[in-house]
Amino acid sequence: MRAILQSRSSRRALIASAPVVGLVAATSRAVPALARQATPAASFPVEIEHMFGVTEVPAAPERVVTIGFSEQDPVLALGVKPVAVREWFGGKPYAVWPWAEEALGDAEPVVLEMPYGELDYEQVLALDPDLIIATHSGITEEEYDRLAGIAPTVAQSGEYPVFGMPWEEQTRTIGRALGREARAEELIADVEAGIAAAAEAHPEFAGVSICWINPTGDGSYYLVGPDTPPMRFIGQLGFDMPEELREIVGDLDSAPISAEQLHLVDTDVLITQVGSEGEGGMLLEDPVFSQLRVVQEERAIIFAGADDPTYAALSFSTVLSLPYALERLTPMLEEAVGRL
Repeated sequence: MRAILQSRSSRRALIASAPVVGLVAATSRAVPALARQATPAASFPVEIEHMFGVTEVPAAPERVVTIGFSEQDPVLALGVKPVAVREWFGGKPYAVWPWAEEALGDAEPVVLEMPYGELDYEQVLALDPDLIIATHSGITEEEYDRLAGIAPTVAQSGEYPVFGMPWEEQTRTIGRALGREARAEELIADVEAGIAAAAEAHPEFAGVSICWINPTGDGSYYLVGPDTPPMRFIGQLGFDMPEELREIVGDLDSAPISAEQLHLVDTDVLITQVGSEGEGGMLLEDPVFSQLRVVQEERAIIFAGADDPTYAALSFSTVLSLPYALERLTPMLEEAVGRL
């Protein structure tokens, strides 16, 4: 499915974004070159600090397993082909989306079908890993201890909410664990330059209020927090989440809000995601949601379907997916902001 913008005149969801061309040329610098297949220059062992302590990686890893939901992207970007990756959503071949297909090449990693909170330790053990990457996994300390008993395991930094570690820090951490720190910094700089160029090309984004909510199906919603990777990226483009909404989320990655609170999310631009175009149409007919000014003035971006690649690229928010998201999301934001 593709992103849809609400139409005030028809009260129906209109397709707003087939693959976009003609984005400001400066943003093309955001696409990182694929990592060179070079022997790591870093000396081992290396130590990685994370929320559960310190992990020592004794030698350059050869069998890397990504146990989190998006770490295949930075690992691939750094030129390493993981032996196994974890399925998040979308059911793509080898759990790899379009932005990472070239980096994957002809590799065929095992896809771990393990829903959140359900780790199959025996399957991980059978893979004989020498490094487990879990920087976007949400694992508990007990789960970490069991994984660390199999192989050196790198969890997320304790400085951020669970699932809130910035893509830059994930890339740096993984680069250090793989002995490819210099390449990690090159990739980060390329993507940061692309985001900065897009923000500079769109000064109208600065200070525009925005929020992201997802309906639960029972009339309530989840408000996505400002310290999640997708919202942090949107903030780098110049948009701002109102303080009142930040306080609702607090230190969490998201927080529930009721239909009675929905007026709080009547921001300049609103982003949401539903399961299908049909659900999007139903949402636009909802008696509370449809009365929001941001909806009536066609400034709501609704991603219809988890297979929407722009939505997926934002959800992943990695060194590989963000250039893809930047190219496709920017015109949607332009259109929404243009209606203010």
